Amino acid sequence: MELETLARAVSQELKRQGLMLVTAESCTGGWVAQIMTSVAGSSEWFERGFVAYTNLAKREMLGVKTTILSRYGAVSEQAARAMAEGALTHSHAQLAIAITGIAGPSGGTLEKPVGTVCFAWAGKKRESLTRKQVYSGDRESVRRQAVTAALQGLLEFIR
Repeated sequence: MELETLARAVSQELKRQGLMLVTAESCTGGWVAQIMTSVAGSSEWFERGFVAYTNLAKREMLGVKTTILSRYGAVSEQAARAMAEGALTHSHAQLAIAITGIAGPSGGTLEKPVGTVCFAWAGKKRESLTRKQVYSGDRESVRRQAVTAALQGLLEFIR
């Protein structure tokens, strides 16, 4: 599904349920927030977005604990969950998406190759959900696939 179409579907569902969204992004650099706010009327259901690219930003802006980052790394389902839950804590939204990953072309390891992306979806009074995916392609492709997966995952999470 095209990103713009997916963003409209997500926005309609958020509006229908009267929910506000917050984003916490690392490797996508605010792309989810950008695509969501490109939909007219987004102030009705988009509360704010955090771009927390460094570990320091993740700690300061989202409250991600140093122990999580040192034990599991910034690219982990645990870090993504902490980012999403921190975004909820530091906003007035009811739902959060978090994305952290290695878009490349460098930065990968054997354990976490380039293209590794971790997602989390969190909601007030809901159990958080996480997922790890490894994408192929160049930096732009990995980021685009991550944004698409984040929005598709949010639709599943709220339906």
